[in-house]
Amino acid sequence: MYKLFFTLMAALLCTAVFAQRPDTVKIKNQTDLQNRRQDSLTSKPFVPKAKTEKVYHPDSTHSPHTAVMRSLKIPGWGQVYNKQWWKVPLIYGGLGTLGYFTVSNYKLYKEYSREAVARRNGDTSYTNHSKYRAVTGGYSVFETAANGQSRNYQLCILGLAAVWGVNVIDAYIQAKFIHSYSMDNNFSIKVTPAVLAQPLFASNNIATFTPTLKVTLTLK
Repeated sequence: MYKLFFTLMAALLCTAVFAQRPDTVKIKNQTDLQNRRQDSLTSKPFVPKAKTEKVYHPDSTHSPHTAVMRSLKIPGWGQVYNKQWWKVPLIYGGLGTLGYFTVSNYKLYKEYSREAVARRNGDTSYTNHSKYRAVTGGYSVFETAANGQSRNYQLCILGLAAVWGVNVIDAYIQAKFIHSYSMDNNFSIKVTPAVLAQPLFASNNIATFTPTLKVTLTLK
């Protein structure tokens, strides 16, 4: 029985060998060899595409120190030096609004203080001729109002200093970018509306959507 098994295996192996297809890649004649050589000479070899280094063109003559000093002297002057004219109305809009409320709060503080002192000293002539003569409650009412106006006046002064400081910082940062970094169009920012789907919870199988803004930064 073993002899019969080995005989069948040998027959199957011989059949598989003879059943193989001839190798079509093998060059049969001289013409095929010549054509193959010609194709290898005319075809271009594969070369991976190399990434070119980004070229920066900073302006070394643009001085951040000059921008800072100009903004310290006159708000917006540093932005003009950096060629950002559109920021000047924003700066003076903030300074003008805060300046208006500073003066207004200071005037009210002085009026309330005078009225409180007059009522405390019993100066009826001043109280009767004041526009606040109809207000009742004694001098404590005007002392509280004067303290509130004093606080608002001080906050407005701090706001003026903050806007002036932001103006100086903005001028320095922008000048530093111009001095040390490229200011070409390889950087872009895009703001588009989007919808954010909130995560689902066990007690809420309905997804909620929230309108948002999508900010896309592109670096080339």
